[in-house]
Amino acid sequence: MASSPSYPKLVDRPKGQQIHHLYLDRIKQFISGGQYAQHNLPGKLYEGRASGGESVKLSVYSPPNLERPNFKEATSHDFKPTKVGEVFGPSWSTHWFRIQLRVPSDLKDKEHLEFHWDANNEGLIWTEDGVPVHGLTGGGERVEYILPKEWYDGEEHVFYIEMACNKMFGNAPGGDSIQPPNPNLYYRLGTADIVAVNLEARALHIDFWMIGDGAREFPGNSWESHEALQVCLAIMDAFIAGNGSKESIVEGRKIARKYLGDHVDSAKVYDSEKEPLVYGIGHCHIDTCWLWPWAETKRKVVRSWTNQCDLLDRYPELRFCASSAQQWKWLEQLYPAAFDRVKAKVKEGTFQPVGGSWVEHDTNMPSGESLVRQFLYGQRYFESRFGQRCRTFWLPDTFGYSSQLPQICRLAGMSRFFTQKLSWNNINNFPHTTFNWVSLDGTQVLCHMTPAETYTASAHFGDVKRSITQHKSMDQDNTSLLVFGKGDGGGGPTWEHIEKLRRLRGISDTVGLLPRVKMGNSVEDFFDQLQKKAENGLDFVTWYGELYFELHRGTYTTQANNKRNNRRSEVILHDVEYLATLASLKSAWKDSKFAETKYKYPKKEIDEMWEATLLCQFHDCLPGSSIEMCYDDSDELYAKLFKTGERLLTEALQELGFDKNFSIKNKSVPLNTLSWSRCELVKMPPFPNGPVYCVSGGGRNNPSLLPLSVPNPVLGASIEEVRKGVYKLANRHFEVEVSDGVITSLYDIQARREVIPKGKKAGQLVIFDDKPLYWQAWDVEVYHLDSRTELPVHKVSVVEGGPARVSLVAETKISDRSWVKTTISLSGACFDDVAYVKLESEVEWRETMKFLKVEFPVNVMNTEASYETQFGIVRRPTHYNTSWDMAKFEVCCHKWADLSENGYGVSILNDSKYGFATVGNLMRLSLLRAPKAPDAHADMGRHHISYAILPHSGPLDHRTVRTAFNFNNPMKVYSHPDKQSVVPLLSAFNIIGDKSLIIDTVKRGEDDEDVSAGDFPARKGRSVILRVYDSLGGRARGKLYWGKLQISKAYKCNVLEDDEDEVDIVEDGMAIKVDLRAFEVATFRLQL
Repeated sequence: MASSPSYPKLVDRPKGQQIHHLYLDRIKQFISGGQYAQHNLPGKLYEGRASGGESVKLSVYSPPNLERPNFKEATSHDFKPTKVGEVFGPSWSTHWFRIQLRVPSDLKDKEHLEFHWDANNEGLIWTEDGVPVHGLTGGGERVEYILPKEWYDGEEHVFYIEMACNKMFGNAPGGDSIQPPNPNLYYRLGTADIVAVNLEARALHIDFWMIGDGAREFPGNSWESHEALQVCLAIMDAFIAGNGSKESIVEGRKIARKYLGDHVDSAKVYDSEKEPLVYGIGHCHIDTCWLWPWAETKRKVVRSWTNQCDLLDRYPELRFCASSAQQWKWLEQLYPAAFDRVKAKVKEGTFQPVGGSWVEHDTNMPSGESLVRQFLYGQRYFESRFGQRCRTFWLPDTFGYSSQLPQICRLAGMSRFFTQKLSWNNINNFPHTTFNWVSLDGTQVLCHMTPAETYTASAHFGDVKRSITQHKSMDQDNTSLLVFGKGDGGGGPTWEHIEKLRRLRGISDTVGLLPRVKMGNSVEDFFDQLQKKAENGLDFVTWYGELYFELHRGTYTTQANNKRNNRRSEVILHDVEYLATLASLKSAWKDSKFAETKYKYPKKEIDEMWEATLLCQFHDCLPGSSIEMCYDDSDELYAKLFKTGERLLTEALQELGFDKNFSIKNKSVPLNTLSWSRCELVKMPPFPNGPVYCVSGGGRNNPSLLPLSVPNPVLGASIEEVRKGVYKLANRHFEVEVSDGVITSLYDIQARREVIPKGKKAGQLVIFDDKPLYWQAWDVEVYHLDSRTELPVHKVSVVEGGPARVSLVAETKISDRSWVKTTISLSGACFDDVAYVKLESEVEWRETMKFLKVEFPVNVMNTEASYETQFGIVRRPTHYNTSWDMAKFEVCCHKWADLSENGYGVSILNDSKYGFATVGNLMRLSLLRAPKAPDAHADMGRHHISYAILPHSGPLDHRTVRTAFNFNNPMKVYSHPDKQSVVPLLSAFNIIGDKSLIIDTVKRGEDDEDVSAGDFPARKGRSVILRVYDSLGGRARGKLYWGKLQISKAYKCNVLEDDEDEVDIVEDGMAIKVDLRAFEVATFRLQL
């Protein structure tokens, strides 16, 4: 048979094999900058440009004193001419520009015109009549504003730009964004142009970029990688052959379709029936404060969200989600036109509220009630504005996740949870992607951690690829959520992100190998699919207890004053709600002697206080990882909160008949706002010839005060110097020996047991070198422990000689600029069996990159220590057997930590600290850090810290739990003319039964008709909400009493106060039965 005539007999010329890495490098040139940019595709992206002259006239108003005026105020001022090249500043200042724009004749017929503005800082475009429409990022990012077609008419059109003199990540000097901001940065206006865009060239740029990524990122030995390279080379050859003409660009796009398919120019690309694995959701993570203050966050929100509304108009497949009710409320208050635009998108289902919390908060340090209120205020806001509650808790960037979150989420109507932060672990890799996360009480939520390991994906080829290659739950479910969009400093998805995802879907359908991405579904849709699989029998793996974050452990300690304010605000809110509830219901008491008055439960003020507290619990504020400006703001907010709280307390107490007019006629009453009897030393208000201290007694039904003004062998305390420099403090519980300013012996008299190991020292201050690998305010690394240095006491003096209290002060010099004065005290003993040694440290702290702690070695051995967490206890290892154990070298606790063995234990209490460690039998409380970034002055200044050693016979039990509550909420003394008239009301709410049961919250119902703020239909009558939990981890039973309040019905409800089950009233209408599983949180609504 003759050979084919089309196949030549003789070779024409040599043909070599492509040198693969050279050709891969070559294709980078086609879309990159550099020396060849104007000869490649970047030189064809724009068809014309106009600036200055009659086309773009600029004038400016620069407000003084770093003010941020609103549109109306700013535009009422005179504007002065300005131009490109001018410099504006300093850092954090605002400048308003009037843009008078006229499209020149040579651009009027162009297909697509944009206004490009770039001053390397953030900005917001306003219409002439004051509507914010578009945000600008600067520095080459999001610098374009699409001009309306109506503006192509050659006439003058006016709009405004509000320039913020900060970048997306604040004003850090140089290239290190976490360094303290430079207050004197100035920004040059570099671009203010009308630009004609070649849309086909722009589209080819995205085509080529994604196909090139296929060549680079598909396996090198795969057909898909080699084919991508050949397609890219063919596009370049066509461009070169056509000399970069429009026709060559169109031809290049045709060639690209061989790899991308025919539908990448529209949302139709997602219409194929092929099963997707990756679900894309647009998101804009805006830190409520961080490297910028709250005032700038408010502008970041409107800048970011107006952009997303624009993209939602242009890209029907986009779904955008936003969390943090606080940010939505700011938009509603400050930018109502933008809020209305967003609200319309919410109604369409394209702009989606998510998360259900007030802010994306820290979960380590807020109290249990604070976590409840994050959801109560968040869910109520979203429901009141949009008619819907969130079903998925959204918290991608917080530094660890409390073990009780699943239970609280379910109680707030959310059964799913999204995060990713554990991908930052620097010791162990978290093993799951999709799993059931189980709370202390056994409650579970379905958790998904995006395998792309970011909440700010750029929608790159690699982001989609990693959604499968880093997926750790493939044996159970292979789907994942891809969260894309500029974030942390705001921004959200760009048009590039959406265009790239279209191409990537095209590659998946046309070529294969790349996981198929799907757009158009919401976060709730994604979790609905997972939850349906679980309901149909897919048994996801489980993770019990806390999701401990193996990084950012320093955030338990940094910014101590801010943490102290948080604890204080939680205590004062508890007391305000409790006393205001009693004051507002006093006339509902059976046989009440109280007359009806005009007093109203101060719901508006309480809401404001809670919203301030919740705002300050944002995950960069409370942890201490923000710039100094943020703490100036929070200090101001807390000061206002405390002032309001004190006023509300005074008003409620006055309504109940209390005052501070101490006289012979009026009885002094120790005020107890907790739900159990307390016996403790109380400092008395100044009163002529009155005692300095009294012991509270008489229980809740007859609170009284016993003076301790003379030596008392049973109740008194004593101090003596037994040897030079050695002091013995004693009461009927303890004999404490203080040698050279530290506790060398603590003998428990009743247990006949020495608490401190021989030769060891409790209350020993130690200091460590503290230089983490990078994140100064955030991190403390395990190697800091190698630099431990004891701080010796240089002076000891006796302050109080008894009998009510004995104390001495140990003075320690840390350096030439820093010192500590620690008061070690022992009180006259109370009638019960709970006593502790109290330490109060006054610290002048002026160190650099140091970590101050206090140590307590104890004669107790256990492989686990216990730590209070929200509504429960977390047990953690005291050893370093595995890397998982060692990773917990610094952990979070609340009011106490405990190390117990069979028959005995020691608890360490504190009034404002959260960092702790227990290693073997050494307990260590973290006091102060001194990082220099992002706040150069973090923790500098004066601090007051109280902590205590509480030895106890028997196991860890209610004594530690209750004493820690008492320690953080000391009793105060008030005057009352008729104590017996008010005591029954004060003692109304209590539980008789298992002592592990805690009444944590007493408040009025959110929607009671005399309380309601009007966001929801009022509920007839009045009601009381009580939150109760088991604090020790076992089945807990009891009866919840309310005295003679006239209750008609009782309900068990969720934390959003939806009635769930009616509860039988017993004890002649005075109680209900309570039966809780281990660590269960229960909310009851009592209807009057």
